[in-house]
Amino acid sequence: MDLVEIAPPSFEVELDLRYATADNVTGAPIYTRAAAYLHSEAAAKLHSAIALARPLGYRFKIFDAFRPVEAQWRLWEAYPSAEFVADPRRGSPHSRGAAVDLTLVDGEGRELEMGTGFDSFTPQAHHARTDIPVTAQRGRALLLGLMTAAGWDCFMNEWWHYQLFNPRRLPLLSDRALGRGLMA
Repeated sequence: MDLVEIAPPSFEVELDLRYATADNVTGAPIYTRAAAYLHSEAAAKLHSAIALARPLGYRFKIFDAFRPVEAQWRLWEAYPSAEFVADPRRGSPHSRGAAVDLTLVDGEGRELEMGTGFDSFTPQAHHARTDIPVTAQRGRALLLGLMTAAGWDCFMNEWWHYQLFNPRRLPLLSDRALGRGLMA
């Protein structure tokens, strides 16, 4: 499988890979290797989004990218809600290297206001919410505009999640896809 590591200096991003830590909805790491990977097509689209954000003074902070099928099962077991977590029996775009969870940071490295945190599995995390602060609505609109202009599709229930169009055309990947793997 054609997975590309998403890391500086090749990608001008910050990494805050939450599923390699306990700072996520499960309360425990679901994989141990703090590294981000995307399918080469998704990586190219991320480069495009980075190029669009740069002249505006923004960078991306990556929370998650490729998530092995085994990790998707751990996430589903902790939070079995199809509103926010893909059922691993159907497969997640993350488990195909076709999705990225991210936010925008300013020139000082501060995250833009988005109204909720990453993995805030509540209705307020949905796009187009008007019951969040106007600054958060602007932050989400900017993120949405940059990502869609770069060719990404969005998931309406999560402001942080973007994926390739038709991700199911790509195979599901297990932990073995990376050789040494991500899992403990």
